[in-house]
Amino acid sequence: MRLITEPYLTQVSNWPKNGRHILAQYDDHSIVVYQAYRPAIGNFAATYGYFGDEFSFDRMSWIKPNFLWMMYRSRWGTETGQEVVLAIWVKRSAFDEILAAAVDSSYVPELYPNKSAWQKALKHSQVRLQWDPDHHPSGTKLERRAIQLGLRGQVLAAYAKDWIVNIEDISDFVQKQRQNIKSECTELITPRETVYCVFDTEIQKKLRLSAWTE
Repeated sequence: MRLITEPYLTQVSNWPKNGRHILAQYDDHSIVVYQAYRPAIGNFAATYGYFGDEFSFDRMSWIKPNFLWMMYRSRWGTETGQEVVLAIWVKRSAFDEILAAAVDSSYVPELYPNKSAWQKALKHSQVRLQWDPDHHPSGTKLERRAIQLGLRGQVLAAYAKDWIVNIEDISDFVQKQRQNIKSECTELITPRETVYCVFDTEIQKKLRLSAWTE
């Protein structure tokens, strides 16, 4: 498996306890995001390194850079239609482009002059932004917020075919680690994640990222 992993308990003490942060595994060139699909879609993507065949380009597709947020949403790969969990390496420059194009799913008064302006931006945006409560491996809601990004239109097409560096089926790893949630997660191994740095101050403001220093 290409993912770099570490014991969960080693990592959790280094993560922010609250606020809006992008937790992810990344390097200078790429960032890992997660998606979960039914076998027909997931197996095709893992085999060929892009999304095609039964993958729908007519609906919004959500990516999540935070592994545990994906585990919560897919119930550790046991949710119907989310049995194949994929780790997807995306060009970092493309991910930053996605962040720059993101528009909040709900109205944020401090970012728009009025609700009508937000509705217009949302209608024309090809990237939707949501901050949701992050979750402990057991499913308990946390104070920290996790990001997910919905892609559609030309952005989705570029993501599915052009921006992906590598795709790996991590379903076996997920199922093994699901068994390690017991006993206070002492045996749980998760992908190594740190706070993703967004250097553009305007994008920081638009995303409403919380300040963080390691």
